[in-house]
Amino acid sequence: MTLSEAGALELDAADPGHRELFDVPPAQGGEYPEVAYFAGNSLGLRPKATRTELLEDLDAWAALGVEGHLDAARPWLPYHELLTGPAARLVGALPSETVVMNSLTVNLHLLMVSFYRPTRSRHRIVIEDAAFPSDSYAVRSQVRFHGYDPDDAVIRLRQRPGEDCLRTADVVEQLGADVALVLLGGVNYLTGELMDIPTITKAGHAAGAVVGWDLAHAAGNVPLALHEWEVDFAAWCSYKYLNSGPGALAGAFVHERHLGGELPRFEGWWSTEASTRFEMTPESRPPATADAWQVSNPPIFSMSPVRTSLELFDKIGIGALRERSLRLTAFLDGLLDGFDVITPRDPARRGAQLSVRVPGGAGELSRRLRFGYGVIADAREPDVLRLAPVPLYSTYHDCWRAAAALTEVMG
Repeated sequence: MTLSEAGALELDAADPGHRELFDVPPAQGGEYPEVAYFAGNSLGLRPKATRTELLEDLDAWAALGVEGHLDAARPWLPYHELLTGPAARLVGALPSETVVMNSLTVNLHLLMVSFYRPTRSRHRIVIEDAAFPSDSYAVRSQVRFHGYDPDDAVIRLRQRPGEDCLRTADVVEQLGADVALVLLGGVNYLTGELMDIPTITKAGHAAGAVVGWDLAHAAGNVPLALHEWEVDFAAWCSYKYLNSGPGALAGAFVHERHLGGELPRFEGWWSTEASTRFEMTPESRPPATADAWQVSNPPIFSMSPVRTSLELFDKIGIGALRERSLRLTAFLDGLLDGFDVITPRDPARRGAQLSVRVPGGAGELSRRLRFGYGVIADAREPDVLRLAPVPLYSTYHDCWRAAAALTEVMG
């Protein structure tokens, strides 16, 4: 596809996003004042409301001290409940199934305490070979903790020779009677492939396995229906498409059929019923909700940016964002015709991210784009450049800039 700059600007006028709600960094190169930002799959941009609302929460501390737990405009004691509803709606869950807490890998470990219950005959974990390294480290350490050999117990799904993405049928084929847990990325961090979550979940259950999902690259990117799909558990971070800041608090989901039962869990003060928390009894009385997986009291100033972001998603709607994402990503995909795009070309099999295989030196290429053209992309060495046109703040003109810069640099 070829299109003029004027044509891209016309598309922006007809199909605007919500760029005005975000702080877009200034460009460090090129002829435009702001960057064309395509790294939202790594760290999202800051909503303008974040600074104001975080300062409001900080000012409550200055004005009220400890009394802010009950008397702040957004009281700290039940503060995490402000995030529960919006987070649940974002991932297609019930509020009782959803909690915002900790960081992604910590949540995966806490959930695997409950859901990875290996036996001699059923102890293997299925992940994708191209899983994000933290997931690989987590499952290997869990297997080792239970006394098994991770080189044997962790099944790493590889693509067919000559292909870049996994086929659903090939995933299902690996779900044997010795598999205790399936833990895959909802959207693969490297290729941008959107996995068939409902089909794989159903197949995993039919094989007798527990099925969990890492939704780091899916939450805020694609519509999800975790409750309807009967996913056992899931976790996600909120600093990518959810724009909550570096290292922001993560989310967790536990299907309602597992709530209030006898699953083992690690517990702490926030694991007990809120109504009895200050009775200071020695035994926990966990609620029949995902809150039972909480351990420590929530960090308010870390929760504040997550709440601000989730309110944006609640207001705009993931459905409307997905529709714009499909249009925007298809536009960039067309501009990249002739490049080696390893992300599925079928829009239903991808989110916002397009991964381009480039000649060796993806990191150097990303630096040239940043300082020569004001285009920020994300590199995964040795040869993958990731471009994520985020529907909240990316524009058609951004896409045009990125494609034009890539064409010029790569000749």
